[in-house]
Amino acid sequence: MAAGHSDVDNRHSELSRLLPLALSRPQDALAQARAVLASRPNPYDASIARHAAAIVLRDRGDVAAAIRELRLALTSAIASGSGEREADVRATLGVALAWAGRSRQGLAQLDQAAARARGPLTSRILLRRASVRFDLGRYDAALEDLQRALPLLRRSGDTVWEARALALRGEVHLIFGATGRAAADYTRAEELFAATGQEYEYAMARHNRGLTALARGDLPAALSYLDEAGRRYDAIGAQNPDLTIDHCRALLAAGLARDALQEADAAAAGMRRQGGHSLKRAELLFVGATAALAVPQPQAASERAELSRRMFRAQGRHLWEARATLVVVQARHAAGNHTGRLLTRVEQLALQLAAHESDEAWGAHLLAGRIALELGRRAEAHRHLERAARARRRGSPLTRSVGWLGQALRAQTDRDGRATIVACRRGLDAVDEYRMTLAATELRAHTTAHGAELAAIAQREMLRRGDLRRLLGWSERWRATVHALPRMTPPDDPDLVAELSALREATRRLDRAEATVPAHADLQRERRHLENAVRARVFRTAPTSAGQPHKFDIDDLFAALGDTRLVDLMEINGILHVLTVVDRKLQLHTVGTVPDREVELARFTLRRLAYGGPARRGPISDQLGRRLEDALLGTATEDLGDGPVVVVPPGRLHAVPWSLMPSLRDRPVSVAPSATSWLRAARSKPPRHRNVTLVVGPGLETGGAEVPLLARRHPGAKVLGDGTATADRVLAALDGAWLAHIAAHGTFRADNPLFSALHLDDGPLTVHDVERLRRAPYRLILPSCDSGAAATVGADELLGLISSLEPMGAAGIAASVVPVNDSAVVPLMMALHDALLTGSTLAEALMTARTKTSDDPVSVATGLSFIALGV
Repeated sequence: MAAGHSDVDNRHSELSRLLPLALSRPQDALAQARAVLASRPNPYDASIARHAAAIVLRDRGDVAAAIRELRLALTSAIASGSGEREADVRATLGVALAWAGRSRQGLAQLDQAAARARGPLTSRILLRRASVRFDLGRYDAALEDLQRALPLLRRSGDTVWEARALALRGEVHLIFGATGRAAADYTRAEELFAATGQEYEYAMARHNRGLTALARGDLPAALSYLDEAGRRYDAIGAQNPDLTIDHCRALLAAGLARDALQEADAAAAGMRRQGGHSLKRAELLFVGATAALAVPQPQAASERAELSRRMFRAQGRHLWEARATLVVVQARHAAGNHTGRLLTRVEQLALQLAAHESDEAWGAHLLAGRIALELGRRAEAHRHLERAARARRRGSPLTRSVGWLGQALRAQTDRDGRATIVACRRGLDAVDEYRMTLAATELRAHTTAHGAELAAIAQREMLRRGDLRRLLGWSERWRATVHALPRMTPPDDPDLVAELSALREATRRLDRAEATVPAHADLQRERRHLENAVRARVFRTAPTSAGQPHKFDIDDLFAALGDTRLVDLMEINGILHVLTVVDRKLQLHTVGTVPDREVELARFTLRRLAYGGPARRGPISDQLGRRLEDALLGTATEDLGDGPVVVVPPGRLHAVPWSLMPSLRDRPVSVAPSATSWLRAARSKPPRHRNVTLVVGPGLETGGAEVPLLARRHPGAKVLGDGTATADRVLAALDGAWLAHIAAHGTFRADNPLFSALHLDDGPLTVHDVERLRRAPYRLILPSCDSGAAATVGADELLGLISSLEPMGAAGIAASVVPVNDSAVVPLMMALHDALLTGSTLAEALMTARTKTSDDPVSVATGLSFIALGV
C-alpha cells in the first residue's frame, strides 16, 4: 500500500484545519469545504476549500472529480498571489494526475511544485513526489526524496508529515526485503499518527503492519491487521483500494486463488464503473491475473494481465509493466506455448526484474529454466535454474520454497538424484514452516499447493530408481498433511460462537422461507455475510501450540499392519500406480489414467439402486464392481490374498464405494487419507468411560427409527432429539465420547466445504462448529446422506466433515459416499452396532452388517454405499 499521498496544512488561514481534517475525518472535511465555497470566499480560502474537497474525492476513488477541483484550486491559488499555496496545490494535483494514469503530467506538476516551494513545504512536496515515484516502481528515486525530506521534517517539528514519510520509507524497505527496517518505520509512524489524531493515517499504519506480517510469512497476523484497517477505514467513511489489493495478495499466499480472483474482479469492476483510480485499477487487474493463473485459468489470466500491462505502459510504470508481462508469458506457457521465442521473452523479463531488485525475478528465471528444459537446452536451463535457486537462502518460507524448487530442477538437470531429493526435502520443510504459522484447517489444506511440485519431483525420482520404500515415504510426506500436523487447541472465542449461532439461525429461517418471499434474498445475503465473517475470523486465528509434523516411519507401519494389507494408490504424472504392502513386502503396479468415468458410474448406479432402481443385484453390481476394480486396482488384486485391507487413495478417489469391487466385497475394508493417519488411528486408545451419544435430527423419513432401538442396546446412552438436538447440546455430548451415532440429514458444500453440515433442531452444525470440540468421538457413525463427501484442495488434501474429525481424535468413522435410503439404513445400523458391541473393528462391523441385512437391491446398495474410515 503506497503511503504518503497526504497533504499539508497552510498556516495563513483559519481554514488550514480543513486539509489535515480531509485525512482524519474526510466526511466532515468535505461538508465543511462545501459550506466554505457556498459563502463566496476569497481566492486563498477558496483554494484551501477546493484543495480539501479534492483530497476527499481522490481518496474515495473519484479521481476525475478530484482533478477538476484541484485545477480550480490552482486557479484560486495563483489569484491569491501565494507561491506556497500554488506549490502545495500543484503537488496534490501531481499526485491525482498520477493516480489517473497520467504519470508524466503528474511528475511535471510535482517538479514545478518542488522548484517553487520554500522552507518546510519543500519537504512535504518531496514526500508527495516520493509517493508517486513509489507507485511508478522507481523505488531508488523515491528513497532519495524521502532521505532528503525526513531531516527537514524533524527540524521543523512537522510530526504528521514525518510520520507520513516514515510510513512510505517503510514501504520502500519492504520492497527491498528489509522487513526489520520496515517494521521500525511503521511502528514509529503509527505512534506519531496516534499522537496527532490522524484517524485515516493511523488506519493506514495498521494496514502497513499487515504488509510487514505478510512479508515475513505470518498470514494470521497479516489478515488481522488488514481486517482491522478495513474496519477503521469504514468507520471514518474512507476507501483505500490498496486494502483490496493487499488482501488479495494475502489470499494468494494462503492458496485461496479463487477467493482472490473473485475479490479482485469485483473491486476492478466497481472501480471501472466509478471511473476511479487508474493506477489502482491496473494493479487490481494484475492481482486478478495472478489469481487466475493460480486457479488455474490461463486464458483469463492472460487477458487480465495483457490489459493491465497496457495500462502500466501508458502510465509509465515500467516495473509493473514487466511484472504484468511475466504473468502473460506464464499463462501462455501454462496453455502449452514452449517455444524458443517465449524463452527469449522470459529471459529479457528476468533481466528487467532483476535490475529493479524485484522478487519476481526468481520466478522469471524458474520459468526460463523450465522452458529451456522442455526445448532440450540444458546449459541455458542450468544457468536460469541456478539463479532461481538463489532465493532458497533469503526471504519468507514461501520464497525459500521457490528457491528450493529451482535447486531441485537444477539437480535433476545435472542428473544428481541425491541433490534433487535434498532440495525437495528442504523445500517442503520451508512450506511446513509456513503452514505451522496457521491454525485454520482450510488454510493449512490450501497451502499444500505450494509444495506439490517438490513432492512430485521426489516421487518421480523414487519411481525412476524403483525404490518402493522411499516412494511410499515420499507419498506420505505430502499426502493428507493436515492430518500429520499437530492439532491446534480450539480457541475460546465467544465472538466466533455467536457468529456460528447467528449463522445457524439465518440458515434455519432461510430453509423455512419460500423462494418467492421477498425476504428470501435478504436471508441469503445475511447468510453469506455471516459465512464470510466466520471464515475471516477463523483465518485470523494464530496457532496456540507448538510442535512439529508427525514423521512417517515405514517400520512402524509394517508392525501395525500385521496381517492387514495396505493398498496405496498414487497418481504420478497423471498415471495411477498401486503400491501394495503385504507381510512387509512391497509391490508396485501401474494401472493407467485415473478412471473418473468408472467411479462416477459406480456412484450413480448405487444412487439408483438405493432408491429402487434396477431390480437385479447380481449382474449389475458384479459387472460394475469388476470394471471399477480393473480400472482402479489392476493387477494389484493378485497381491491381496485373504484378510483385512486398508485403502489409501488420492483425494479425488476418496468417495469410491470400495466394497463394490469383488476382491474387496467379503473382507473388512477401511479407508484412510494417508498411511500416517491410519497408523495414528490404529494406535489411538479408546476413552476409559464408554459414553455413547445418540442423536436424531429433524426431517428424516424414518424419524431416526434406529435410535430408540439402539438406546436399548446402549444403556445409559445420551439421547438427543425432538427439540433437544441443538448444536450446543450435541457438541457437549460428542466431546470425547466412546461412540456417537448421528441420524440427521447432511449437506455437503462443494463451494465451501467447511460449511458442510448436519441438520439439527436449531439449524446446521457445520464443520466450523465441530472443530470447537476438544476431542472428537472415538468412533462416529454417520448414516446421513453424503456424510462421507469431501472436496479435494491444495496438493491432495480433503476438506469436509469427516476429514476434520480424524485429526481431532476420531479413530473410526462410518459414513456414506452417496445419498442413501433412510429406511434401508435402519437395519444396517442395527447390525453394525451389534457387531461393534462384540469387539469388532469398524471395518469388520460394516462387513458383518452387510451380510446380516436383506439381499434386496435397495438394502445391498445401501450397505455398499458406506465406507469405514480408520479402525
